[in-house]
Amino acid sequence: MKPSTLLAYLTLLAIGSVATSKDATSDKPIATDDASVFGALEMAYTGALSADGKRMVFVGPGGGTSTIAVVIDLVDITLTQAARADGKPIRITGCDWSAADRLVCSLYGLTRENTVVVPITRTLALDADGKNQLSLGQKNTAEQLYGRQFDGGVVDWLDGAGGSVLMSRSHVPEATTGRLLGRVEKGMGVDKVDTRTGKATSVERPGSTVEGYISDGLGNVRIMTSTAVDASGNLRGIITHFYRTTSDRNWRELGSNIGDGADHPGMIPLAVDPIVNSAYVLQPLNGRLALYRISLDGSLKRELVFASKEVDVDNVVRVGRNGRVIGASYTTDRAQAEYFDPAYKTIHTMLSRALPKLPLIHFISASADEQVLLVGASSDVDPGHWYIFDRVKKTLGEAIAVRPTLKGKTLAVVRAITFPAGDGTQVPGYLTLPPGVTDAKGLPAIVLPHGGPGARDEWGFDWLSQFFAQRGYAVLQPNFRGSTGYGDQWYVNNGFQSWKLSVGDVCDGGRWLVAQGIADSSKLAVLGWSYGGYAALQANVLDSKLFKAVVAIAPVTDLALFKNQAMAYTNSALVAEFVGSGPHIKEGSPAQNAQAFSAPVLMFHGDIDLNVDIAQSRKMDKELRSAGKSSQLVVYPDLDHSLRDGTARADMLRKADAFLRANLKL
Repeated sequence: MKPSTLLAYLTLLAIGSVATSKDATSDKPIATDDASVFGALEMAYTGALSADGKRMVFVGPGGGTSTIAVVIDLVDITLTQAARADGKPIRITGCDWSAADRLVCSLYGLTRENTVVVPITRTLALDADGKNQLSLGQKNTAEQLYGRQFDGGVVDWLDGAGGSVLMSRSHVPEATTGRLLGRVEKGMGVDKVDTRTGKATSVERPGSTVEGYISDGLGNVRIMTSTAVDASGNLRGIITHFYRTTSDRNWRELGSNIGDGADHPGMIPLAVDPIVNSAYVLQPLNGRLALYRISLDGSLKRELVFASKEVDVDNVVRVGRNGRVIGASYTTDRAQAEYFDPAYKTIHTMLSRALPKLPLIHFISASADEQVLLVGASSDVDPGHWYIFDRVKKTLGEAIAVRPTLKGKTLAVVRAITFPAGDGTQVPGYLTLPPGVTDAKGLPAIVLPHGGPGARDEWGFDWLSQFFAQRGYAVLQPNFRGSTGYGDQWYVNNGFQSWKLSVGDVCDGGRWLVAQGIADSSKLAVLGWSYGGYAALQANVLDSKLFKAVVAIAPVTDLALFKNQAMAYTNSALVAEFVGSGPHIKEGSPAQNAQAFSAPVLMFHGDIDLNVDIAQSRKMDKELRSAGKSSQLVVYPDLDHSLRDGTARADMLRKADAFLRANLKL
């Protein structure tokens, strides 16, 4: 089976246009530079097939901070822009089908109230051509007691034909003074909502501490998650999961998490299988997360489904409108899937043979009968393509090239490696050399720690490392201790409380590059985003002579300030517990140790960042300058933590490259 081209002209659609440089004398565009093509956003973020398999919707960039939802008719091969959001503050995050001609889209945005960044979500229904738009959340009124941040979201897409969905909805009570009736229900409930009319029928009464629900994919809510709060409404870090048998509507306890949430979970429910009347959950086994199946008949009989001796199980693999579980996902040196469903194991094998150069294959969406599949495939040297696979016709047609701006570019091979930390521990990571370079000697090099710290890097395409490899740098991405995915012993006590281990591994990665002869010690830099930016800065406190230039994007710089900023949010106690207290608050804060720096620093930050407030970068910049050190801060107005704007990303890459070249004397 060979792939065919289904929608080859789709790449000509004006979505997320690439930033270009201009000739200073004529104001005409000149040849696009590397920063523009690597900084350009991916063509599609999320996608979904209609229940009949005849249409597909995807969400992608619309230029600047905007997003658009585009409908593709797979029969007539036509495209229609169904919706657009300008990103100021609302953007579209995903769409799916409630009927063959009706969409439901999730919207997300950030706004600043006084000095606090506030997230909001909304849910919108609309026709496939964009007409008849209807908000599906609870309507706001002048009498409601407080603002509604969150609409909720779809819990069950049902059959995709009748136009109704099960939706969790946030209920806000109203003041009753001067009114005969007022809303009294508070919290998250579940309603069956007609997406054409907005008519809602209650399925689950709202609960003030309810965090979410899981259905069985057949319209039955089977799991409810509740989070404990204190008298002020602040989260306490105790999450309890409840289940319901098929014979009654009483909620029974399934399990709980106690502590700092997902970083040390007791149980994470993922899905319900109605055929065997069981829940799939992640639970610890020998210090790593394993996948279990727990009977929901009242016995809570537990069965181990899949576990790895090397790494955590990441999630279940699901397919179809009802989210049927077909396997488990985990990541060793690259992403893997263990398929329980024999048919999909065969399909995966077939697709692997048809797409031998794109080994990272995943199922994005499916028609209701699962005969038409939307499949994604990528590799380290190919950012990916989406395909329509018709199981009956045995045809595989390309629908979308994820990053068409990179067409024709020779990308760099990514190699899984390990390097020794100072205590002898072997640290896994990924090494990317400039395209065509196999025997690297004395290159300029960048150590690129990942964000999180509760995260890890994986093998595959990464636009940051690929850009710098294209510019001639060797790039090392270390999965330092404090990373997730490798079990409790590797996670230690998270990358803030155990910063000396985590940042020490980052530094040892740089030393390894030099010891191997890959890097010239005078041309070694460190660059990171979010926690990676923190690690890039803090590496200079641990060893001020190692790195000759530092680039930090949206970094945490002061742990005390980080905890203090969280006081405005309901998770403040959890952040305080996660960061901890003690000498590491000062010792582990680069902004409190600016005098230790030798290398020049360049920082980038969006000014409406919910994850890491821009005050963190501003404080770092101020402290470095006060200490007589070299510091620059570039601020992007109205952008959040991810800087999801192709023009801004291109500008950041261009400035970072120029900074590194100047300070590494390239």
